[in-house]
Amino acid sequence: MGLLLTSEATASTQSIVSMVVVYAAVIAVFYFLFMRPQRKEQKQKAQVLAALAVGDSVRTTGGFIGTVIDINDDMVIVEFGNNKNCRIPMVKEAIVEVEKPEDAVATANDTSDSKKK
Repeated sequence: MGLLLTSEATASTQSIVSMVVVYAAVIAVFYFLFMRPQRKEQKQKAQVLAALAVGDSVRTTGGFIGTVIDINDDMVIVEFGNNKNCRIPMVKEAIVEVEKPEDAVATANDTSDSKKK
């Protein structure tokens, strides 16, 4: 009878351990599929916003494209349109994409060089 109780105890212990291992594996999969890429993207966006400078061309979450004319702590004033009369203050988090003026000149030179050949 004592032998029967010991085998039941080890069986229940093994089932608990296997259940913990399965839960740990599921949590690890969720971490590597969802949480880790999101944190990586957040760090990349924070770096882009930290490197934001006056004169950069930006695209907002609403799809508007403009030029940065002033930067405060968490606010940016962006100028939109050709007439340069539309200046809108917005939070930095509303900026999705940043293009430096040097990048625009470099891509323009690359395309003109390829047309010459």
